[in-house]
Amino acid sequence: MSNLDRRSTLSVCGGRGFVVAEPVRELLSPRRVKLGESTEVRRLLPNLGRRMVGAWAFVDHYGPDDIADEPGMQVPPHPHMGLQTVSWLHEGEVLHRDSIGSLQTVRPRELGLMTSGRAISHSEESPRSHARLLHGAQLWVALPEAHRAVEPHFQHHADLPALTGQGLTATVILGELDGARSPGTVYSPLVGADLALSAGAEVTLPLDPDFEYAVLAMSGEAHVDNVPVEPGAMLYLGCGRTGLPLRGVSDAGLMLLGGEPFEEEIVMWWNFVGRSNEEIAQARADWMSGNRFGEVVGYDGGRLAAPELPPVPLKPRGRVR
Repeated sequence: MSNLDRRSTLSVCGGRGFVVAEPVRELLSPRRVKLGESTEVRRLLPNLGRRMVGAWAFVDHYGPDDIADEPGMQVPPHPHMGLQTVSWLHEGEVLHRDSIGSLQTVRPRELGLMTSGRAISHSEESPRSHARLLHGAQLWVALPEAHRAVEPHFQHHADLPALTGQGLTATVILGELDGARSPGTVYSPLVGADLALSAGAEVTLPLDPDFEYAVLAMSGEAHVDNVPVEPGAMLYLGCGRTGLPLRGVSDAGLMLLGGEPFEEEIVMWWNFVGRSNEEIAQARADWMSGNRFGEVVGYDGGRLAAPELPPVPLKPRGRVR
């Protein structure tokens, strides 16, 4: 998915200097952003208070939206580099096309994982005949220096491992959780999991104390480490945890995001993750000139134009502002 914000600003993220080494409860509120003509998203990362959780560098939550009489998601071809995109749905379908020839409909609780590597472009749209509701999350994972120029590729996994018990089903989207490992390719130690929590359930989820974590609330009412987290908000949890208490006030859907704190500082602007202002500027120029990012075949419409680069010099801010 694209960052369609025309006011995109250069941000320096990553590095361990601002990682919270002990458990915390830092509630992050979203910023509302229009995505195309008919979809509004709640942006949790990057946030005014925090920019990364492990290698997770971008989190949008959208829906549930009633799109029965609307086209739904319509995101024209746009570029990516230096990152992985993770498409995760609770309701609806998204049709993915990309410049390496992938064509895939992603459905609820299936993993759509695109590794941009050095350069790729893609589009995302609701199929012409689609379900009434659209509800999901779009996330980016920053690629470390050793792998950020890999050949672009796309993976789709309909069957993912799950942990069940005590009113909780935890589906492992990426990485590993309590011995269950996703088939999706990762390039740094991390975890992403979908948590379906039953009303009245009280359970402690095992965690790796070397990871930092956050929980995104997708639906329902739940308490995370005794903190009520409403849908569309995210609770940052810091490091140093061996377990996470969860309680379902009603049936609830959550996403657990975590990973080793990302050591490298990255520059993130629009749909690019790089290491310098100059690299980002070159990527923008390549996209606008039609070079490097390939062509998405089959999308009915034009591609996105990149916004103008900001005139102000880049100011490093680290992992928090």
